[in-house]
Amino acid sequence: MTIVVKSNYMTAKAYLSITPEVAQALADGQPVVALESTIITHGMPYPQNLEMAKNVEAVIRQNGAIPATIAIMDSKFCVGVSGDDLERLALEGGKAAKASRRDVSALLVKGATAGTTVATTMQIAALAGIKVFATGGIGGVHRGAEETFDISADLQELSRTPVAVVCAGAKSILDIAKTLEVLESNGVPVLGYGTDEFPAFWARQSGHKVDHRFDDAADIAKVIAHQVALGMGGVLVANPIPEADALEPAAIEARIAEAIAGAEAEGVSRKDLTPFLLKRIFELTDGKSLVANIALVENNAKVAARIAVALAADAA
Repeated sequence: MTIVVKSNYMTAKAYLSITPEVAQALADGQPVVALESTIITHGMPYPQNLEMAKNVEAVIRQNGAIPATIAIMDSKFCVGVSGDDLERLALEGGKAAKASRRDVSALLVKGATAGTTVATTMQIAALAGIKVFATGGIGGVHRGAEETFDISADLQELSRTPVAVVCAGAKSILDIAKTLEVLESNGVPVLGYGTDEFPAFWARQSGHKVDHRFDDAADIAKVIAHQVALGMGGVLVANPIPEADALEPAAIEARIAEAIAGAEAEGVSRKDLTPFLLKRIFELTDGKSLVANIALVENNAKVAARIAVALAADAA
């Protein structure tokens, strides 16, 4: 992404602020895993969000890779947010902006603090040269999108940005069938890690198949390498929540229906919808959804680190 309106404008890389550890790892060809930050700012309350962020980074290190949490702070694309900056991001919480593609330029001008969505994290990771990214669940087609046209920018970003996204499927609050249709239309390969079925975030099954199943992280790394070499955009790696942490599908579906009804009654829509639904489902499940959320993010981080390690080994 290069700004070319006038010849004297800086390229997008001039906005990058990469920590020395991450920069050195990238220069040396070491495995690096990107992490988004809306899960910190909008996904869970403080201090659970800070504890989760630190634990996820620890999981990545334990599995042989370097973590790189990404956010927009102080008019920069910050890659490798840690220490005081990570705590500042966690404390800011929902008061921080939620940065999707359309918000980036305005937030840079304002100097705002912002958590990056899947789409924006992919953009910044690609700009920094990071090929693997771990998140919780991707955004997708919202239920009722045939009337609201509410479709996440994550799906289009996956079609054009050469980053592999490891997730626990799409959030159960979405229309998963339509989400997979849009991914297919955009040519995004959906790989199942140890599963034939696309997971539904808090639940291990959605009733829908993945495109291809792989049981070895090294094989997924090879697919990613081919995808990048062919210039064919991103890869979605669907990694089910561990069985011990999964919620019962029928029970969580009932809570989702209640949360959606509440959003409709209060007129909540657009970028406020997902944070509202996640908060309401947390309340309706007595916090069980948050416990499951943390477990699946840590599991995705582990798998992403193993894929990044295999990818770096193949490139060496």
